Amino acid sequence: MRIRVRGWHWRRNPLRRRCDVVEAWTLLVAAVLLAVGAPLAGVAAGRWAHDEARTLQAVQRAERHRVRAEARARVAGTPVPVPGGRQHAYRATVRWSEPGTGRRTAAAQVPADTRPGDVVPVWFDSRGRSVAPPPDDTAVWQHTLTLGACAAGGTAAAVLLGRWALRRALLRHRLAEWEREWAVTGPEWTRRHA
Repeated sequence: MRIRVRGWHWRRNPLRRRCDVVEAWTLLVAAVLLAVGAPLAGVAAGRWAHDEARTLQAVQRAERHRVRAEARARVAGTPVPVPGGRQHAYRATVRWSEPGTGRRTAAAQVPADTRPGDVVPVWFDSRGRSVAPPPDDTAVWQHTLTLGACAAGGTAAAVLLGRWALRRALLRHRLAEWEREWAVTGPEWTRRHA
């Protein structure tokens, strides 16, 4: 039958060893790091990711402009996967009017279900190339939460791995210490019975 005594690492007794005290302190430090450090790391990484994504969003919104264009004809080729979406995009010839320049025509990515004559939103950069739309607020928050969760999980994994490695080292030290003590005590016990 095994009896577990809680807090024995902290109490003063002749059986307590230095490695027991070190193990108790590392357990306490690991618990604090898991309860406080991992969430703080997640929040810090999330804030950094949010700021970076907002900056990228602002830059892309300044560089890109949206045009409502009429799809004319599909350009031959394979479908292009849309980032973050299940739907594929196709390249098509589109036509739109801009104030001061008149009618313009270009090849751009349009949703897969677009038919000739449909009016679709198309994004262009400052050079007139068809580009993906800038990230919306949902994409920014997804990026923020993903990086925050990964940072918190990575911190927790590092703490648990460090605790496991230290515990293994302490166990090896404890077993070596017991072997040394048995080498001194063992012969006295075996001599009495012989």
